[in-house]
Amino acid sequence: MRAKLTYAVTALVLVFYFVLAGDRGVLLIRQGTAVTVLFGVAVLILPLIGIWFLWQNTRFVTRANALAAALDAEGGLPPDELERTPSGRIDPASADAVFARRKAETEDHPDDWRCWFRLAVAYQDARDTPRARKAMQHALRLHDKERDAAPSPAAD
Repeated sequence: MRAKLTYAVTALVLVFYFVLAGDRGVLLIRQGTAVTVLFGVAVLILPLIGIWFLWQNTRFVTRANALAAALDAEGGLPPDELERTPSGRIDPASADAVFARRKAETEDHPDDWRCWFRLAVAYQDARDTPRARKAMQHALRLHDKERDAAPSPAAD
C-alpha cells in the first residue's frame, strides 16, 4: 500500500509540474517573437514527453498488478523465501539462489507467463530492475497471447 501511495503522490507532483511547465510554454508562445515561440514549443514538448512516460509507466504497473492478482487467484504467487539481514534487507546470496531456481523454471517452461512473472520478481529481489522490467513485459505479452488464444465462451 505504501508503494501505491508513493506512486500516486509522485504522479500528482509530476502532473502539477507538467501543468506549470505547459503554462510557461504557452506564455512564451504568446510573446510572439521567434525566439520565445521556439522556446515555448520546446517547453511544451517536455511535459508531453513526461505525460507519455507517466502514462506508459502507469499502464505497465496496472497490468503487472493485474497479472499478480491473476497469479494469486491461481495460488501461484512465489512465496517469500528470501533470507534477510538483521536490518531487514534481502540477503544477496539468498536472492541469487532463488533467482537461479526461477531462471531454471523459466528455461524449462519458456512459454509460461507465470514462470516469467516469478522470474521478474526474482530479478527485482536481486536488484536488477531493468531485467525485472523486461521479464515482466515478456510475461504480459505471453499472458495476452494466452488470453487471446483461449476459446471464448459461446453466446447463447
